Amino acid sequence: MRDLRRLFLLGALSTGMIAHAGTIVLEGNYQGKNIFVQNPFSEAGVGFCVFQVTVNDKVSTDEINSSAFEIDLSIWNLKVGDPVLIKIQHKDGCTPKVLNPEVLKPKSTYDIVKQDIAPDGTYTWTTTNETGELPFVVQQKRWNKWIRIGEVMGAGTPGEHTYTFKVIPHSGVNTFRVKQEDMTKRARYSESVSYTDPTVPAITWTYDKGKRVIHLSHGSLYEIYDQFGNIVKRGYSTDIDVSDLDKGLYYLNYDNKMGDSFVKR
Repeated sequence: MRDLRRLFLLGALSTGMIAHAGTIVLEGNYQGKNIFVQNPFSEAGVGFCVFQVTVNDKVSTDEINSSAFEIDLSIWNLKVGDPVLIKIQHKDGCTPKVLNPEVLKPKSTYDIVKQDIAPDGTYTWTTTNETGELPFVVQQKRWNKWIRIGEVMGAGTPGEHTYTFKVIPHSGVNTFRVKQEDMTKRARYSESVSYTDPTVPAITWTYDKGKRVIHLSHGSLYEIYDQFGNIVKRGYSTDIDVSDLDKGLYYLNYDNKMGDSFVKR
């Protein structure tokens, strides 16, 4: 009976440890570098805080019984760009510290092999040397600035990858490029590519003061900004409702033209 009680007590203590233990989860992509962890003593002062590490749900054989240890990712036959899920399980009352979690974050390393815009407006670009899933932001040069017109998710793995995006051209010569930004916040850009669609006519506009609507001769991206330079309305339309704008002077960007003024009364 005493042995049964002892087993029950040990089982309860064991269960309690697991229930109150914590797990640090790291998720990202393999970039060819290992993870380093500071590992304090447990709250009881006996043994170290971390008691198990798994990599992609497989138990790591790294030596973790020390004040600092390395999670060696090179032994898992990972390729650069492969997904990685690390779980660091630790005892209650103490918290290990991951020194370099950023090494699993995707980096912008792509190279453009070729890019082109077909007559139907399909923008195609081919990349190589990607090492993490990051979006490609498609930009168009309009009104003396680059504006975001769409986004395509990158594959994030080595080898060639081809992406497509259907652009909406304005009249005359159009200029496009793709942009990618990683955790460093330093944007990387492709070379720009030009495209002209001869079927897109130049656009004119009129302001119906009674209905408080701007009529464009064809659908177009547009921006309206106030006399202080604040953007108050933007979108794509043929008829632009300005009834909700305060009275005053405004400027209209549309098609490939900018700075046309009108007064809302």
